[in-house]
Amino acid sequence: MTDPAPANDRNSVDEARLAAEAGRWRARSRRVQLYRRLLPVLILILAGGALTWTVFRTVMSGVERNASQSKEIALEKPMFHGQDSAGRSFVIGAQGAVRDPATGRFRLNGPLLRLNLGGTKVTELTADAGIYNETARTVTIGPNVRISDGGSGFTLTTPEAVVDTATGVVTGDRGVQGRGPLGTIRATSYAIHEQGQRVVFRGSGDNKVQGTISPSSGG
Repeated sequence: MTDPAPANDRNSVDEARLAAEAGRWRARSRRVQLYRRLLPVLILILAGGALTWTVFRTVMSGVERNASQSKEIALEKPMFHGQDSAGRSFVIGAQGAVRDPATGRFRLNGPLLRLNLGGTKVTELTADAGIYNETARTVTIGPNVRISDGGSGFTLTTPEAVVDTATGVVTGDRGVQGRGPLGTIRATSYAIHEQGQRVVFRGSGDNKVQGTISPSSGG
């Protein structure tokens, strides 16, 4: 006669295994359902966070920009006085100026520069706008630069002029036209040395220095 005990034991093991599998399946099913509910919420949270950060940075950039602008120092009709390395005096004036707190540079409106003050021949420069870099000791002015050169008697017009206040040399490489006692001149670049005592004109490539001499200049 066969003993039914081993068969019953196997059945018990199978039932336990099936119950365990069913339990694990139900747990996975609950996790899947939970993830399905949480995923859209997480997407909304992440999207909202990214949008909030973008708005925050935009607002903060505006605040920082306004704070920077509020620290700008505006000057009305300023006058900056100095001397070059040779002891020649100069003055930098303007209708108005604004000091950039980030760079320390002055943005000039309607600048007027006078070089070789106290000398016999003063050179004057005017323009629509300019930048005065006190640290680098340079003044860059333009557009519509007009230079009344006391050394040669020429009046020069050019889009831009760079003044080295340490040496008193004025340079420009964006073209120049001049008119004076000797006639007219057109060149690619120019350099005014010794605060107006000597002027050098240069051409570039096919653009040679061109000039005309007034007949009356030889008399």
